[in-house]
Amino acid sequence: MSTQPLLQRTAAKRIALPVKVEPKISFANERTFLSWLHFTVVLGGLAVGLLNFGDKVGRISAAMFSVVAVAVMVYALWTYHWRANSIRTGGRGPYDDRIGPTVLCAALLGAIIVNFVLRFTAPDS
Repeated sequence: MSTQPLLQRTAAKRIALPVKVEPKISFANERTFLSWLHFTVVLGGLAVGLLNFGDKVGRISAAMFSVVAVAVMVYALWTYHWRANSIRTGGRGPYDDRIGPTVLCAALLGAIIVNFVLRFTAPDS
């Protein structure tokens, strides 16, 4: 008979187990990316409408909305690749971003405020 206990603790030894990633996580990432792109298409359509049927203030607003739409596209692409890489390499998360959407919403709010200010302070023609 052995004198060692049956369940013995080892000295800070970590066992690496493979993490199974379900396909629905990747599909959720792709679905989120497509949702952001849908928003940019709507915002870009608004910008094109202002560009084609607007006056000088409309063209300025169209340029601002176009810049915001491109910024949202770049953010969505960067976030998609970051999450996909984290999922592929077995990162445990979190996969959310708290700063990016806030900054994009502030930029969109700024563009809308500038649009209203320009529209109401422009001289009537």
